[in-house]
Amino acid sequence: MIKMNLLTMEHITKSYTNRVLLDDEGFSINENEKIGVIGINGMGKSTLLKVAAGIEPCDSGKISMGGQVKICYLPQTPVFQEGTTILKAAVEGNVDELNRWTIEADAKAMLNRLEFTDYEERIDHMSGGQKKRVALVNALLTPADILVLDEPTNHLDNAMSEWLEEYLISFRGAILMVTHDRYFLDRVATRIVEVDQGKIYSYPGNYSQFVRLKEERQSMALATERKRKSILKTELEWLSRGARARSTKQKAHIDRIKAMQEIRDIQEEKRVSMDSVASRMGNKTIELAGISKSYDGRKVIEDYNYIFLKNDRIGIIGPNGCGKSTLLRIINGIVKPDAGSLDIGQTIRMGYFSQENEYMDDSMRVIDYVKEVGEYITTSDGKITASQMLENFLFDGALQWSKIEKLSGGEKRRLYLLRILMGAPNVLILDEPTNDLDIQTLTILEDYLDRFDGIIIIVSHDRYFLDRTVNRIFSFEGDGVIRQFEGGYSDYLIRKELEALPEETAVSGEIKECNTKNAWKKREKKLKFSFKEQREFETIDDEIAALEDKIEELNSQVAANATNSARLNELLGEKEEMEQKLEEKMERWVYLNDLNEQIQKSQSGM
Repeated sequence: MIKMNLLTMEHITKSYTNRVLLDDEGFSINENEKIGVIGINGMGKSTLLKVAAGIEPCDSGKISMGGQVKICYLPQTPVFQEGTTILKAAVEGNVDELNRWTIEADAKAMLNRLEFTDYEERIDHMSGGQKKRVALVNALLTPADILVLDEPTNHLDNAMSEWLEEYLISFRGAILMVTHDRYFLDRVATRIVEVDQGKIYSYPGNYSQFVRLKEERQSMALATERKRKSILKTELEWLSRGARARSTKQKAHIDRIKAMQEIRDIQEEKRVSMDSVASRMGNKTIELAGISKSYDGRKVIEDYNYIFLKNDRIGIIGPNGCGKSTLLRIINGIVKPDAGSLDIGQTIRMGYFSQENEYMDDSMRVIDYVKEVGEYITTSDGKITASQMLENFLFDGALQWSKIEKLSGGEKRRLYLLRILMGAPNVLILDEPTNDLDIQTLTILEDYLDRFDGIIIIVSHDRYFLDRTVNRIFSFEGDGVIRQFEGGYSDYLIRKELEALPEETAVSGEIKECNTKNAWKKREKKLKFSFKEQREFETIDDEIAALEDKIEELNSQVAANATNSARLNELLGEKEEMEQKLEEKMERWVYLNDLNEQIQKSQSGM
């Protein structure tokens, strides 16, 4: 079925100062498409949205759109008229005397979903995240053929993100959106568009399909480049042997060689490079004893106790406003608890990545902001300068001398993260680190956290990021209660689902049938591997084979040492341990293969 084209952009060029963000590019949106726009911060994702929505003009090129096509644009940082109420801001531009009752009822329902109950509260009193959620309601209520959404998932908790997913999946118009939430892109997007070095690359499918297709495209491009260089080398050798342009055929040959020389080499994709060495940590870490905290009579933390272990990977979750950031600030010494004590080891060195870049002076130059922490940083390869570290974080020479106010929101977050890593912390406290960081930087950050030698404490609503980085969840359950769950975010969901099973199921013994494996089957949204499960699935066959080889080797050694009782006992003990590990691996293999089969069935529509 051919879909109608809603908007077409041809030969579009757009620059800011000396930065070319769109370089003679084409782009189109068809009806019912759900397009996710990704790319490194500062490469022009938001600019593409603004040009498509008509918010900003392009420098050159042509934009064509049907006369009846309506576009609604949600900006990254919305601005409201001073003094307006939440409800008025939510329905602004969408209400008249005929539809007032219906629109206001729909607005209140959405506002409730996003945790607003006082519709008459003035929006001036709201935080930036709350304003963004009100603006999201306004955008969803606006009749539109194309919804253009810049970071719609920022400041949404997990339940809100899942609600928005369902809403956008059922939305009948087209969607053009920038988001760094990879689970969100997997569920909603039908096409991924990447903005890179002024160029636009389009990939059909969701985020998981994009990762595979991009790798294929890059491999083909590199193969073509190697072939071009090989041919060029042969042709240059022909020229060096003294070929003369005596004939038309020879002239054409020489012209082809010149044309090949003028083709630019494929530029290696610029990637953020994170590498620093954490400070040494002693035996004593961070101890919380009887911590309580209330605001205006509302308990957010009640009698909380925890001793952080070396290399703890903690993910903190809960609804907006429940006290997650308060706990981080108590740990960091910014907020004092009403009761209880905080005991911090002498060797503990904290790096606090706050939610709002609140410690950033926009009037400073980029290089000076980083040098405030230190002129050098120690990495695994030795010491490097602040300027070199900035280059690793994609701040080139000219950008290093710019004022921070000139940077995009995502570039500021990246710079803020760099400054924290420059301090060589051994405890990383990350409050919503995925807000405004591009997917590539998030991927590098995740790899960095894998290698980080210290404690990591993360508040995040990014489900993928939590699954990828943490092994323990602290869940704010209301009325000051914080519960602990082992595993990542998906493991937490399984445990919550098992707890919600009817009591008679557990009593009758049927709970055994609802183990982790079958819980995933029941949970339709999960029908995919987590990052760690994917890696485990790819390596488990080799691990089983290695254990089987080891057991076979031990059997040979047992036979050879039948008369040596001391050595024999040692070998039999080791063999028993290997057999136990093999049994556990085989059970895990059954689970992973069963899950993979379910994934394949769900993807094939069976």
